[in-house]
Amino acid sequence: MARQTAEDLRRLDEAKLDHEINEAYRALFTLRFQHASRQLQNYRELRNAKRKIARLRTLKRERQIEAILGEE
Repeated sequence: MARQTAEDLRRLDEAKLDHEINEAYRALFTLRFQHASRQLQNYRELRNAKRKIARLRTLKRERQIEAILGEE
């Protein structure tokens, strides 16, 4: 899984950002399932998946705030 920088993520449009968020949640679900069934080899993957979700949601929230401030 290649790591994307914040600059790369900021270039995404809304639809692609939403898709990335959904994919990150699916990956986290899969990792949790592997952890529960004792198939997960690298436990850091869980932390990395959570951080990716947080990063993506932060970018989405920044865009929402910019849109609200732009309307005023």
